[in-house]
Formats: sequence, structure tokens, C-alpha cells
Amino acid sequence: MAMNISDQRISDEAALWAVRTRDSDFADWDGFIAWLEADPAHNIAYERALLAAEDAAALLATVAAPAAAPVSLPEPANDEPARIGRRRLLGGMVAASLLAVTTYAVLQPGGGALETVRTEPGQRRTIELADGSRIAINGGTTLVTDRDRPRFARLDSGEAAFFVVHNTRDPFVVEAGGATLQDAGTAFNVRRGGGRTEVAVSEGLVIYNPAAEAVRLPPGRQLRVTDGRAPVVGEVAVDSVAGWRSGRLFYDGASLADVAADLQRNTGMRVSAAPAVAGRPFTGVITLEGGNDRLFARLGPLLGVDVQRNDQGWTLTNKP
Repeated sequence: MAMNISDQRISDEAALWAVRTRDSDFADWDGFIAWLEADPAHNIAYERALLAAEDAAALLATVAAPAAAPVSLPEPANDEPARIGRRRLLGGMVAASLLAVTTYAVLQPGGGALETVRTEPGQRRTIELADGSRIAINGGTTLVTDRDRPRFARLDSGEAAFFVVHNTRDPFVVEAGGATLQDAGTAFNVRRGGGRTEVAVSEGLVIYNPAAEAVRLPPGRQLRVTDGRAPVVGEVAVDSVAGWRSGRLFYDGASLADVAADLQRNTGMRVSAAPAVAGRPFTGVITLEGGNDRLFARLGPLLGVDVQRNDQGWTLTNKP
């Protein structure tokens, strides 16, 4: 059936917003949110436009790329319109399945009980909430959902990537370390551990503590906060957000203690940094491929340390 004039106008506007919001320099988030809230059809049209843009980008990328063996992944049945970040999430699930044990579950509301999801280091899990939002959970993570509040999650420790379906009347809320993160149709990654919370946004908008600081985080922005201190906002490459899902860990001045914790979370091996090097900063990318032995063998030159294996796992130490 042909679209009427109104539908065509909405589709054209959605396509324009999809192009604009994917630009790392985009700043008109107030205008975008106002447009989304003006008509429920706007959100559906925007989600479809985003998927069309992602599919077009993927198609262009395959023109110059060598052919690869196809990988098939069953997609859960869903009669509703495609959601924001869906293609990106499924691609990440394929990559994650090659790197770690991954499980998939659907959570439905009802019963009034909190549900705690725990993953062991090296294990990953993806859950789908009743509204179509999805949470990709990294290893060594504890996350709590509420079956009476399907648009709520609390990250107690570890790391998770959130792919949220926008609902103006019922914003999705993530709690981490006493802070509140509120979405506006968003894909973002959250880490919690050692008294610190980190948030990085790849799509949409996240509002940190909307009732207090109300820090707005568009794509390409990240926020780091240590308990009891003021948050610090900086830039982050959009492609690096939740890079763990595709086997890449990105760092910009992270301590080796944090790097060791990430390695343990992602590999399932016990990894620690000796006190002499724990505070040393590292900037670079660690690729989690080739198996743990090969990974740890190349870590020494990359991190500028000696990597020692013992009965407890691996330790990053000073070079002899």
C-alpha cells in the first residue's frame, strides 16, 4: 500500500533525524526528543530509519570486503517493529559466541520478585526484557531486574551493554553505585567496580542523575565517577563503546589494575596486577583472539610489563 502524505512526511523526517543523530557532532538533542514525543509514530519511523541506515552501511562495507563463510544465528520471534540497535546487538552476539560462553533468555513482568543475573568470569549472557529492550551482560557481572518494573535494571558490579526501546512516558532507568541513568532511546555501556562507575554512549542520549546533576551524554561521550566525588565527562570513540562484545578492549589512560580486572572478566582466567605496576596507565587496544595463551604471550610487550603465569592464573609485574 502506498504511503499517504502524512506518512511520507514522517518517514522523510525520520530519515533526516537518523542521519543527524549518527553524527558524533550532533547537538540538537532537545529538538530530537521533542520530535519523538510529538507523535508515537515518530519513534517507530525513526527506529526503521536507523535500521535502514545500518543495513546500507553494512552493504557498502561488504563491497570491498572479502567474502566470508556465512554465520547463521536464530533470531527470536518478534512481531513488533524492529528496535533501536537490534542489528548491532545481534552482530555482537555472534562475535561474543566465538569468544565466550553465551546464554540468552527472555524476562517477562509479573510475580513481583527481583531477579538477579550473575555471570562468571569468561561467561556472557543476553537477556530480553518484555518491552523489547535488551541487555548484554559481560563476565563477572551481577545485575538485578524487577519483574514489576520491566524498564529498570541495577548493575551491582561488572559490565553490561544496554539497548533500550524509547518510551517517553516510562523512561528506562539503570542504577549503578547509587547513581541513576535515564535513557532517551539509547545504546550505552556501563561498568561498575572498585567504587567507580563508568558510562559510555554509542547511540541516543543518557541522562546521569536527572534529579540532581542532570548530565546529558550524547553519542561519543562518557562519564566516569568515583563514589563521593563529582563526575568527570570526556570523549570516547563511538565504535569503542562495548567493544568487549566484538573482542576488543579499548583504553585511554586506564590503570593496569583496571586492565587486569577487564582481562579476568573477559577471559575467565584469574588476572592481577602487582602493586608496583597496578597504577601504571595504559592507552591502547587489546584484542581478545587466538586463545588465552597467545593473548597473554603478547600482553607483555603491549603493556610494557612482564606477564607471569602461576597456579592462580596470571600476574602483571615489572620487567626483570
